[in-house]
Amino acid sequence: MIKEKDIRRQDAVCVNESTLTYRWYHNLKYLASGIIFGIIFVKAEVISWFRIQEMFRLQSFHMYGIIGSAVLVGMISVWVIKKFKIKTIYGKPITLTPKKFNKGQIYGGLIFGFGWAITGACPGPLFAQIGTGALAVSVTLLSAVAGTWVYGYFRDQLPH
Repeated sequence: MIKEKDIRRQDAVCVNESTLTYRWYHNLKYLASGIIFGIIFVKAEVISWFRIQEMFRLQSFHMYGIIGSAVLVGMISVWVIKKFKIKTIYGKPITLTPKKFNKGQIYGGLIFGFGWAITGACPGPLFAQIGTGALAVSVTLLSAVAGTWVYGYFRDQLPH
């Protein structure tokens, strides 16, 4: 009989994890991508605390438009991957495993949303905000890391 713990342990491993190894300088492309992504966040005012507060107060469509366009691009991308059976750049198939819904996702989403509304930052813009000199956001970053650690520590005791 398979225990729930064993099933949860399986989903901790990335199904698309690669066994390829690279030299350190191959990671520079990710650094460059991150810097460009951060610049786009700054220019689009995605990291603006005031823009995020406007969104949560329903005073501006700006952030909803950005989030909505990202969701739309994601939906189209998944559809294209499934429709044309797109493979990775190494020729391996891309697998999209279905996820089961549970009430913990509602609780987690609410906690995430409350934290986002209170701090004015979600995990993506945190680093861009720190990069622009908003060092007070470091507290939010440390809190996010602490929350991740707490979840990992209590994961086996939580209902999934």
